[in-house]
Amino acid sequence: MQEYASDLLRLLDKRGYIHQVTDAAGLDALTASQVVPGYIGFDATAPSLHVGSLVQIMMLRRLQQTGHKPIVVMGGGTTRIGDPTGRDESRQMLTDQAIADNIAGIRTVFERLLTFGDGATDAVMVDNQDWLGDLGYIELLQDVGPHFTINRMLSFDSVKLRLEREQPMTFLEFNYMILQGYDFRHLAREMGVRLQMGGSDQWGNIVNGMELGRRMDRAELFGLTTPLLTTADGRKMGKSASGAVWLNEAQLPSYDFWQYWRNTDDRDVGRFLRLFTDLPLDEIARLEALEGAEINAAKLVLADAVTALVRGEEAARTAQETARETFAGGGTGADLPTLSVGPEGMRIGAVLTALGFTASNAEAKRKLAEGAVKLDGETLADPGYLVMLDSGAEARLSLGRKKHAVLRL
Repeated sequence: MQEYASDLLRLLDKRGYIHQVTDAAGLDALTASQVVPGYIGFDATAPSLHVGSLVQIMMLRRLQQTGHKPIVVMGGGTTRIGDPTGRDESRQMLTDQAIADNIAGIRTVFERLLTFGDGATDAVMVDNQDWLGDLGYIELLQDVGPHFTINRMLSFDSVKLRLEREQPMTFLEFNYMILQGYDFRHLAREMGVRLQMGGSDQWGNIVNGMELGRRMDRAELFGLTTPLLTTADGRKMGKSASGAVWLNEAQLPSYDFWQYWRNTDDRDVGRFLRLFTDLPLDEIARLEALEGAEINAAKLVLADAVTALVRGEEAARTAQETARETFAGGGTGADLPTLSVGPEGMRIGAVLTALGFTASNAEAKRKLAEGAVKLDGETLADPGYLVMLDSGAEARLSLGRKKHAVLRL
């Protein structure tokens, strides 16, 4: 590991956040000598962010923990265009009200992980619609357009890969990188921002913003990216077999969120503890050295710590109690996901798919054939089985050892 003078870069380095830095020595000297405002942008395409965004949120938390000022930029403006990075098709256009509702939902997670206020190192949340929405088209072309060449823009992966796959890219999306670059320039001028952070797929966009600030204002700006996060089995972080792992309770029950971390691959435990918790590094080293069945103790610590940070202490405690009741006591557990079954009943395959335990009825049929499905402890194999419940009754459904739900009339 490189030796850094600043608390920020030392912390980011030791916990595994750093992939690329535009000028490591310059940023190290700057953050060692003064309070540095830094930002990360988040588009508001859904009412919650998912686990794939958590490493970026934790980066802002580390920024604040080391005495700097985190700025959360919500993409109220850029969401209207859609980031083409890593996509083969255009995003769905959202209404102004939908974007505002999404921002309100997303803010709740940041309020748990950051301290907001008016102080020098207090976090602030801003919406880029506030400045992008006032930009005149001719003004943008005259002032910003000359600093972007089509040759350079076509070389970016977000554009090049779409064209190589012969997937259409709209002129609207093509402008995304210009507006994101303008964000950095605006924030540097108006709020003294010197640092933009993001995932490794945002490197080109970050460098674009730095170049724009240098050319238009002679500003010295910096960029830092995190590694692309995948699990040990190669899956993209933030995805599970049953869909996205959302950060908000309204999109995913806390028990399911806790269970996602409890089911972490043994090989990922240490890395995730460093990235997603505030546990001391020496304690993390002890936990990740556990072997065999003992590593499960480290997974419990991980699940409790992340759930407490993102959902609150009470959610973590309830999730652990539910797990204990479900696995040890044979109870249903108060925090398990639930599904209402109508008086006419519901086929077992449809139940599994509705809960998100299986992605399709075909997968449900396979799981039933494997003997992986149990209703109140009895193995089910018939895909045509009709789940019927009496008034006031409930039943416990299990898929394998890790997925459980409560069925009610």
